[in-house]
Amino acid sequence: MRLNRRTFIGTGLATGALLSAPAIAQAKPRVVVIGGGAGGATCARYLAKDSEGAIEVTLVETNPVYTTCFFSNLYLGDIRDFASIQHNYETLAQSGVNVVNDTATGVDRDAKTVTLAGGTTLEYDRLVLAPGIDFVEGSVNGWTEADAEVMPHAWKAGPQTQLLKAQLEAMPEGGTFVMIAPPNPYRCPPGPYERVSMIAHLFTNINPTAKIMVLDPKDKFSKEGLFRDGWNRHYSGMVEWVGPDFGTGNITVNPGAMEVDLDGEIIKADVCNVIPGQMAGKIAGIAGVNDGNWAPVMADNMKSKVDENVYVLGDASNQGDMPKSGFSANSQAKVAAMAIRGELTGSQVFPAKYSNTCWSLLGTDDGVKVGASYEPTPEKIASVQSFISEVGENAEMRKATYEESVGWYNGITADIFGG
Repeated sequence: MRLNRRTFIGTGLATGALLSAPAIAQAKPRVVVIGGGAGGATCARYLAKDSEGAIEVTLVETNPVYTTCFFSNLYLGDIRDFASIQHNYETLAQSGVNVVNDTATGVDRDAKTVTLAGGTTLEYDRLVLAPGIDFVEGSVNGWTEADAEVMPHAWKAGPQTQLLKAQLEAMPEGGTFVMIAPPNPYRCPPGPYERVSMIAHLFTNINPTAKIMVLDPKDKFSKEGLFRDGWNRHYSGMVEWVGPDFGTGNITVNPGAMEVDLDGEIIKADVCNVIPGQMAGKIAGIAGVNDGNWAPVMADNMKSKVDENVYVLGDASNQGDMPKSGFSANSQAKVAAMAIRGELTGSQVFPAKYSNTCWSLLGTDDGVKVGASYEPTPEKIASVQSFISEVGENAEMRKATYEESVGWYNGITADIFGG
């Protein structure tokens, strides 16, 4: 089935229609959701909608406008404008979610409270953590988050994305763009390589003699055959990928000089995109639900393995086979919302099923995808069926895949934020 806005939302609505309306308790149970991205906003919306007001749902999100990381590469490639990847919370608030624009700074799991930067304390019966990612300090030698104003990461979409785009557009003719790719695991496995494709697409139009160098600590990457084929077909001679056999395990950056030391070889960059190692958003660590850099969860409902009253969604979770993507987070959020509603109101809970698709754009109308369906096992969320585009597909199929991705984007953002 091809995805579009109607079919994507309709699937969620049909599922919701099957769920019995819960009885309203004398005192409403309270759910606090931290993080208003694909996981958190979806969970908040479905809890409010499907409980028909029986649950008091509060969504805490720092930013009043959310910029999606998915499709942000298309903005860098001049395929979409910036406004098209921004979404507000007005419709979500009108649907019964109490949207609080503030930053969660503390969690007391014994008292079941969340402290906000503005001084407010929120009480909860269930807590949902969907904080996305933060960066592992020191994962790239010589780079700190303060250096992101010179060597942007643009891995949290918003001003960083705009900064990187401005730097790319101002790059001198024939200049060099260097990307330092992240180690596994990280948000959106195909993302760095779609970004390379889209920046190459931009350069083809505004700076055709520019060079792109990708310094990658990994010896292989998501959709590698598809990306390499696309780079050869669309941007021959522009993209150079360098892996660990050539010293990418020993990189130091010098933001002040705009230089990269690759195992003793100095590379002068005109623009340098540093994508550091990643970890669960800081509030997960503050809440004490991490096991190392990520938060382990139960495969059948996304409940924290540390605290039965806490759920962790999306990028921050350590759940098994699902990639850290917007589609995954949205899928996990619906499972968690159903489980939480069942616990708090006694409504029916159906067996968990998860899905994900990651689309990537290689060039104009040249879309590819990878995805899978998943089911919970005692150990993890496990892939049970998968698919991937093939090298050599015809132009008609690739265009259809790209158009499918646009339909999915329209559908999932409506599903997340309402509309």
